[in-house]
Amino acid sequence: MYTRRRSSEVAVGKVKIGGENPIRIQSMANTSTMDTEGSVAQAMRIVDAGGEIVRFTTQGQREAQNMQNIKDGLRAAGYDVPLVADVHFNAAVADTAATICEKVRINPGNYVDPARTFKSLEYTDEEYADEIKKIESRFVPFLNICKEHDTAIRIGVNHGSLSDRIMSRYGDTPAGMVESCMEFLRICVKEHFSNVVISIKASNTVVMVRTVRLLVSEMEKEGMAFPLHLGVTEAGEGEDGRIKSAVGIGALLCEGIGDTIRVSLSEAPEKEIPVARKLVEMIPECAKIREEVRASISDDTVMLSLNEEKWEDLQLKASMATGALFIDGLAHKLEIQNPGFTKEQLTDLADSILQAARVKFVKTEYISCPGCGRTLYNLEETIAKIKEATKHLVGLKIGIMGCIVNGPGEMADADYGYVGAGVGKISLYKGKQCIEKNIPEEEAVSRLLDLINSDQE
Repeated sequence: MYTRRRSSEVAVGKVKIGGENPIRIQSMANTSTMDTEGSVAQAMRIVDAGGEIVRFTTQGQREAQNMQNIKDGLRAAGYDVPLVADVHFNAAVADTAATICEKVRINPGNYVDPARTFKSLEYTDEEYADEIKKIESRFVPFLNICKEHDTAIRIGVNHGSLSDRIMSRYGDTPAGMVESCMEFLRICVKEHFSNVVISIKASNTVVMVRTVRLLVSEMEKEGMAFPLHLGVTEAGEGEDGRIKSAVGIGALLCEGIGDTIRVSLSEAPEKEIPVARKLVEMIPECAKIREEVRASISDDTVMLSLNEEKWEDLQLKASMATGALFIDGLAHKLEIQNPGFTKEQLTDLADSILQAARVKFVKTEYISCPGCGRTLYNLEETIAKIKEATKHLVGLKIGIMGCIVNGPGEMADADYGYVGAGVGKISLYKGKQCIEKNIPEEEAVSRLLDLINSDQE
């Protein structure tokens, strides 16, 4: 029986998240935040598609201040959609954005802690406690600004940007991701600040699902019930991006977890909205199907019989209904039956779901970000080039990242990485190690192929 987790209510402008409110759908612009006209137009497209909240990257003070112009442009056009500023590396930018936007997202991995270098650090308990005090001394003034302006915050933890401090004590683990979040939540509680939404994201669906479950458990232990934003970060594009998102987000939605969602696709932001809407609409049916097929698992196999007419609906429903069963190790094989589609199509879909759930790898996996104002090259064109050049490689994971915010971190799970390093410049990675820096963009795809081929040989 599907029952939604009860969370506290948070106001983001006129949109309320959590409590008895419906699950909210949101997206993030990929325009330059300094392009006021383009940003306004894209936000309008997102809203027209059904988006209820729009986020923009604010990598500096100029971008944070220009959010006022974007906000004014939207309001003048009759759009009162709440705006969210996405802040990394610079706490002062969050202060500015909090006076303009309805919500500010901060990343615990780089709000006060320096950008990660993947170095192992050692702290005594006393030294570690002092680091928490540093966070508190910087975070509390920001909370006071938010109180003054009725600004909500999102504490957004990403698997790819945990600080060296957290990783040194907890490792690159769900426990580390949860503690990174809880450090900030405890300060919010202490300061009587409750206008908080949380997200914990990863490109690995198993890590994402297990971490969110652990966070819910830890919050309950400490008497917290903050609403949750769900997403599989760097899910990719096309069919694989949709399947991966449905596996991760859907696993939690069917368990009653989640108050707002974003499907992160490497496509135009407005294309994310219909996919997210379908996931929300499918919750009751998929939760029921999951219980039915779970009870009938035989010979390590999930047998799924559906009757969908549209291919995307079949992809989403099959992924959402079965993903958690594979993430939890209850089965390792999947057979899908659905009239109107060939056995080959259904087998490919089953294999894609198993790969998204990290059970079986049958093709190259692309960990690609959805893009934002920080992206330093044409993401969709580049993904297409890399996929065409590497589609014959089975079992490899290739990260394609617009910038360095999550790049090296999320690519810790990838074999190779292609990361925007500057305008027209790309850096190539092998695992976490940068192999070539600042390559001209026009040479970067072929150089990535050379790197992969030399290792294959």
